[in-house]
Amino acid sequence: PGPAASSAPDAPLNLNTATLDQLDDLPGVGPVLAQRILDYRTEQGGFRSVEQLQDVSGIGARRYADLKALVRV
Repeated sequence: PGPAASSAPDAPLNLNTATLDQLDDLPGVGPVLAQRILDYRTEQGGFRSVEQLQDVSGIGARRYADLKALVRV
C-alpha cells in the first residue's frame, strides 16, 4: 500500500514541522482544527511537549487520547 492507503502516518508526526495537509490527515482532525494547531504553534513559538496539544481549542481529552500516539515534538 502506498502513502495514500493509510489514514495514519507510519511514524509519529512532528507537531513542529507538520504541514496543514499532514495535520488534516490525522484521524479526527479536519482543516479547521489543523489550522488551529498551526496557529497555536505560531503563537507559542512551537510545541515543547505533545501534552500542549490539549491547549488547542477543539482538542479535548478524548481527541488527545486518540492523537497522542500519532504525534511527537
